[in-house]
Amino acid sequence: MDLLKALKNNIIVSLQAMPDEPLYDENCIIKMADSIINLGGARALRLAGERDIKNIKKLFPDTIVIGITKPSKIPKNYKELVYITPSVSDCAKIIDAGADIVAFDATVRNRGCSDTIEDIIDFIKSKNKLAMADIATFKEAENAKHLGCDIISTTLSGYTLETQNNPDRPDFELVQKIKENLDIFTILEGKIWEVSDVKKAFDSGADSVVIGSAITRPQLIVKRFINAIGK
Repeated sequence: MDLLKALKNNIIVSLQAMPDEPLYDENCIIKMADSIINLGGARALRLAGERDIKNIKKLFPDTIVIGITKPSKIPKNYKELVYITPSVSDCAKIIDAGADIVAFDATVRNRGCSDTIEDIIDFIKSKNKLAMADIATFKEAENAKHLGCDIISTTLSGYTLETQNNPDRPDFELVQKIKENLDIFTILEGKIWEVSDVKKAFDSGADSVVIGSAITRPQLIVKRFINAIGK
């Protein structure tokens, strides 16, 4: 597929802010996207919510958009339940907003609705969009591939009860296992902070890499430097 060819060996930037953060303002998101795309050279963004997806597709129509939905506040028990694009209706919202690829939580956790992973994949593909499964384990990757998804991403490794004790770094081993055993486009996402992480991700077999906080979350970038001083 042309979209997968465009994403191959490229960086995807996750540009998101929560409603209680200063950068949540839509003009801030647009300005950051402008800088990331036109000055930084990124070809793809991962965006949360209809507002930002609509704005970016209107202003930067050649940019590939991976769309998700998220609650306005992440629940305290987030490791126990699905909160990234949990339902078919969520998928419909971001497809209508203009997303090229729909990312959704494909873990085995409680979805909070009657829709299954298979329902979500079937709906996305019925709309001629690509289905991207955010997973935490190889078994979840296997299941998503079996059900027909187009892309696997390691987004949730370390963020579920089953994987909460994983090392606090990108899950290179999971990417490598997926690429060695499953014939599917695979993205490494999560805990990428250094250029060396990106290189190791591609060396591990990743087709593409998502970078989020290290680029778009200034409060976390600053905290890393401050914490380093304390150490």
